[in-house]
Amino acid sequence: MDIKRVAINAVNEVIEMTVVPMDYKGQVAKRINEKMPLATVKGFRKGAVPKDLVEKQYGKAIKTEEVNKVVELALSRYIQSERLNLLGTPLPKENENFSWDDEELVFEYEIGLVPEFEIDLDAKNNIVKYVISADNELIDEQITRIQKQFGKAIPQEVVAADHDVTGTFTNLTKGINTPASFSLSIFKDKKTADKFIGKKVGDVVTINTKGLFEDDHQLMDLLKVGHDDVHGLDIDVDFTIETINATEMAELNQELFDRLFGAGNVASLEELKAKIKEDAESQFAQQADQKLLSDVTDFLIENTKFELPSEFLKKWLQTVGEKNLTPEEAEIEYARSEKGLRFQLIEGKALAQSNIQITFEDLKTFTAKAIRQQMAQFGQTNPTDEEVQGIVARVLANQEEVKKLSDQVVAEKMLDLFKEKANAKTKEVSYQEFIKASYGE
Repeated sequence: MDIKRVAINAVNEVIEMTVVPMDYKGQVAKRINEKMPLATVKGFRKGAVPKDLVEKQYGKAIKTEEVNKVVELALSRYIQSERLNLLGTPLPKENENFSWDDEELVFEYEIGLVPEFEIDLDAKNNIVKYVISADNELIDEQITRIQKQFGKAIPQEVVAADHDVTGTFTNLTKGINTPASFSLSIFKDKKTADKFIGKKVGDVVTINTKGLFEDDHQLMDLLKVGHDDVHGLDIDVDFTIETINATEMAELNQELFDRLFGAGNVASLEELKAKIKEDAESQFAQQADQKLLSDVTDFLIENTKFELPSEFLKKWLQTVGEKNLTPEEAEIEYARSEKGLRFQLIEGKALAQSNIQITFEDLKTFTAKAIRQQMAQFGQTNPTDEEVQGIVARVLANQEEVKKLSDQVVAEKMLDLFKEKANAKTKEVSYQEFIKASYGE
């Protein structure tokens, strides 16, 4: 068999395979001989059919099967031997002049290649690494929430200024049907809060969303609308009151501290504030890391230029799923996935350039850490190593979990690499300032 590659451009090639009779005739003859004792042709006893009739009846189908086996095996071995780094899988190229009656058969396969490129992690950029601090206002708000959460709810018949209300926001046009619970102090304008005063369970209060809060992003939490919808949102929403409660605030005493953080871990208001600040800033650091990862990702995608075999990939997308796509559907799917594909290639290059590898020990360590964090959330703060490793072994026996955790380990290593290499400018901000920066304000 003769195999060669024909370059179309840097990322597109055709593999041309010429199959000659000696590649398949021996196996075809063997299959014909095996078929003869079983062949049935009208006018002949079973097993007594002349060979030429057996060949006429079964020869073409057997030839087709055997040649396809030869081609598939040779193609796979050729890709391995040439160390071709492919995107997608080879696509057979149509040939109008092809005939299975020919003894010498030519097959062509289109392939898309991973492009050659370099990335510059040290490139000049305007990326910011945020350090989010928990200010006194945020800490005091959290203490108030704790006192309310662990306080005593006292049902009321009529809404007063210091009461909490629970109910459902609705707006049919926007598809809003969102349960919510809040105190009247959340609104920017006292006139809005005053609309609730004196209302009873079952009453409906209509408010307008424009300028409802100091920060429009609060609408995302209250009404569960997307970020793109909240800026300047100017609609009326109805709130149906379901419960009204006054709250007898929980005392800030040792019983509450122990309930929150375990016996003896917090012993005063000052220690409570310090603990809240520590926990909040730990959570904020994770959010800041995710923004850094996202910002560096976007920067690298925008500034790392390379060509993809886009037309090949669109054709490949038509055939790769459970259901074949139309060319139009493949075009949409390619547009949706191109950014992710580009970053996948950039990520692999970054890890290779920095000689970073993912080992099974990395995976075990990451999984054990995640398990300990989950157990702590359910009050198991000191599990034994044996307990944790037993859970690790069960988790890593699941291949789907291994894939998911491997992706998380890669993301963690990429984040560490970006922190080291990306030359991001550090900026200390409050949480509200970080939210505005994250959403483009």
